[in-house]
Amino acid sequence: MKFLDQAKIYVRSGDGGAGCVSFRREKFIEFGGPDGGDGGRGGDVIIECVNGLNTLIDYRFKQHFKAKTGVHGMGKNRTGANGADVVLKVPVGTQVLDEDEETLLADLTEVGQRIVLAKGGNGGFGNAYFKTSTNQAPRRANPGQEGEERWIWLRLKLIADAGLVGLPNAGKSTFLAAVSAAKPKIADYPFTTLHPNLGVVGVDGREFVMADIPGLIEGAHEGVGLGDRFLGHVERCRVLLHLVDGTCEHAGEAYKVVRRELEAYGGGLTDKPEIVALSKADALSPELRKEQLARLKRAAKQTPIALSSLSREAIEDTLRRLLAVIDEAKQQEAAEAMPKVAEEAWRP
Repeated sequence: MKFLDQAKIYVRSGDGGAGCVSFRREKFIEFGGPDGGDGGRGGDVIIECVNGLNTLIDYRFKQHFKAKTGVHGMGKNRTGANGADVVLKVPVGTQVLDEDEETLLADLTEVGQRIVLAKGGNGGFGNAYFKTSTNQAPRRANPGQEGEERWIWLRLKLIADAGLVGLPNAGKSTFLAAVSAAKPKIADYPFTTLHPNLGVVGVDGREFVMADIPGLIEGAHEGVGLGDRFLGHVERCRVLLHLVDGTCEHAGEAYKVVRRELEAYGGGLTDKPEIVALSKADALSPELRKEQLARLKRAAKQTPIALSSLSREAIEDTLRRLLAVIDEAKQQEAAEAMPKVAEEAWRP
């Protein structure tokens, strides 16, 4: 399945049905009076967050979605049926933006969330509605209200607990394949990963979700390489694992390149907790490993982990550190979500 994380679609709700002008015509009833029914309500356009989807590929080949028009009113005080709604199903983590791509209309982060994007028009009143003591035979009825229409953007931001960042060929996909059942494409050339990958990682009987995004290079925020578009998929992560290729010329400089791109992108990525690791440690001599670790420590201002996805060196330790940061972030989020109760002084 092709991965698609952005789509532009057109939605239009249904028009309301028109009211009916009708009079009761029956034998032996001389003055039957008005009996025109009201029109039915137009259908809504609803977006719903569902489980089992991980891409917006459904909106690649169909971009126009229109709800049904309400049925017109009929005689004998019969109200028209309401128009059928259109329900757009999207994966968890989908954002709905206005046509300007800046105004956020909805952020769907939980399964079952439903948002009305375009409300259907009300049905028009039939002539029975306008009957009064002074106007007992009205010959007027309202047309139905028009529905709403708009262009919107759907943007998917994957929801994961931990995110992998780094330069191309830093070993991110290899690490994800080593710690989860995910099978990302792995090769010995840059930009092997062309779209984000998710994997469920297990350690000490517990699990969390990890996201791997395509590598960044210098100037990614200006569109160089694959750009920084995929960084949106790690905006929701609680912790970042920054992998630096141990076989590169200077580990410290490689680290700074990615950090500059994260800072240029924004989105609060530079404020997230970060664990730094020197990957491909099994391919380094003891002297080179010590030198690269020292360079990386000076640049990151923290002690990096030397790990190898091939020999599984320090893999378990890295996962435990990630899990500890995730647990701490969850506890902080739970504490902030609890309602603050004002403490009142006790009085007898």
